[in-house]
Amino acid sequence: MTPSDEARALARASDLIDLHLDTFIPPRLWGYDPLVAHRPWFLRRFAHADLPRMDAGEVSGAMWSITTNPVRTAGGRWRTFQRNLARMQALVTRAGGRLAFARDAAEYHRVREAGAHAVLLAVQGGNAFDAAPDGPASVADRLLTRVTLVHLTSNRAGATSSPASRLRRHRGLSAHGRRQIEQLDAARVFLDLAHIHPDAFWDAVDAHDPGLPLIVTHTGVDGVRPHWRNLDDRQIRAIADSGGVVGVMFHTAFLRRRGGPRDAAMVAEHLEHIVRVGGPQAVAVGSDYDGAILPPRDLRSAATWPWLVQVLLDRGWTPDAIQGALGRNFLASWARLRPTP
Repeated sequence: MTPSDEARALARASDLIDLHLDTFIPPRLWGYDPLVAHRPWFLRRFAHADLPRMDAGEVSGAMWSITTNPVRTAGGRWRTFQRNLARMQALVTRAGGRLAFARDAAEYHRVREAGAHAVLLAVQGGNAFDAAPDGPASVADRLLTRVTLVHLTSNRAGATSSPASRLRRHRGLSAHGRRQIEQLDAARVFLDLAHIHPDAFWDAVDAHDPGLPLIVTHTGVDGVRPHWRNLDDRQIRAIADSGGVVGVMFHTAFLRRRGGPRDAAMVAEHLEHIVRVGGPQAVAVGSDYDGAILPPRDLRSAATWPWLVQVLLDRGWTPDAIQGALGRNFLASWARLRPTP
């Protein structure tokens, strides 16, 4: 399927920011090079994204995630994070100007004016910082954009939304989790509430500075497909009321409802539900490419983003609303979190 010229032009004219990209996992596992083109492999669950295909898909920036290995010790997690950050910095340098870190919305625009893809540093698993001297603020130069507090396993901060939470009696936020949120707020780093158990979600909302936006970078919604991984309407409204955004991911197992579409329209259904519940300013996208997901076949790689634009146009979305979902809504939240001096 080929997107129309209108869809391609709209994608090209947009700030298209993927709020969750796991493309730094394959280089850690088997030496995958994100700077050269690949094809999806291993049952289409990996090799979704690389710089050539992101360029082809008009992706202007992404939250590149460093995922935390929960089985290491606290000190081991912190040391491993530092090594992985150095490797990501080396990747950006090796790209020769095609990649550049962006620390705030203003710098994002400068990176784009220079013709580079904007790398927004993200960490999945706040337990990476359990042994850091100043918590997340230990990452120098305000380089860190967001931290997903918990991942698929519970940690010292709180409980995961995954079935692993059944192993934990208390599923709320711990005192350590509250301190970590205070550190994130002080450093003006997005608190990402993807993957978190509902009890810990609401504790985190209470602990968070109400003057700062919250974010959920990659999720589905219960209003379309009830699932332990997805947000309910009350959670969506809480994110929207904070001035933050909810990013819809591309994993079919979390998105596809019984009898529902099998193509990119399943992503559109979740986007539309967020708009109905939280308003048009609350919607965003976070693919989770290279996170072992199985995307719809028409969104099989980062080169296919214009097809999502086509689907939204066909469903009656205005160009303005599409540009909001692709990245403008997130940029507005980011500017509130880190205002330009």
